[in-house]
Amino acid sequence: MTLLAAAVCPHPPLLVPQVAGRDPIDVRDQALAAVRRLCALEPDRIVLVGDDATEAVYDETSVGSLAGFGVDLTFPLARPATAKTTVKTTASAAGAGVSSRRRLPLSLTIGAWLLGEAGWAGPCAARGVPATTTPAAAAELGAGLVDAAAADGSRLALLIMGDASARRTVKAPGSLDPRADAHDASVAAALAALDVDALLALDPELSRDLLAPGRASWQVLAGALRRATPTDPARSWHSEVRYDDAPFGVGYLVVGWERSGH
Repeated sequence: MTLLAAAVCPHPPLLVPQVAGRDPIDVRDQALAAVRRLCALEPDRIVLVGDDATEAVYDETSVGSLAGFGVDLTFPLARPATAKTTVKTTASAAGAGVSSRRRLPLSLTIGAWLLGEAGWAGPCAARGVPATTTPAAAAELGAGLVDAAAADGSRLALLIMGDASARRTVKAPGSLDPRADAHDASVAAALAALDVDALLALDPELSRDLLAPGRASWQVLAGALRRATPTDPARSWHSEVRYDDAPFGVGYLVVGWERSGH
């Protein structure tokens, strides 16, 4: 077994209580539940994947900050007890020609916070994927993560960070785009059905127009599942949609994938 499970979560700063204040945030509870479940499966390694300005690998020394959102908080990618093992696992997942970096982008910062809240203390690494990543390149990256796990015999879990469209309502950050609802519904349906082909068919240009930064990360997940389960993953995997809504005009999806019968 290589790919054990995956969780898909959004990455708004308001997931963090110190940013959101006293407002109840339903998606926070669901994201934390999904990540806690991922950790409870006891993978040998968790790799975060999220939107970034450039393609990058982040090692155990990487730290995310929310100083830009008015709170003096930082979140390490790895817990101190796992630093020695994370160096090795990060290197195996990195791929050629991509250097490690220390400052996490927002998507991976929120992922690091989720892992910390869930109590994860095992090996961890992260990959940043830019909006310019093609579907084929994203799928290849996902396949490479699975290949790296197969090479060292480890059980891999993926934490995929990505918002859907920020143009779902008139008051949304990007204002209303009539295509946004259908776009996000197609993503939710593909994740619910473990439909790798539908995820890889997402159009990068449309996703950029709709301000949906999760597109490339979802396609990394699709490539990983295709490599781990080449034929009919719906027969051997289970999908649970925990959250699908756009409370602030931005589509948020929380979905868990597990091998059936685990």
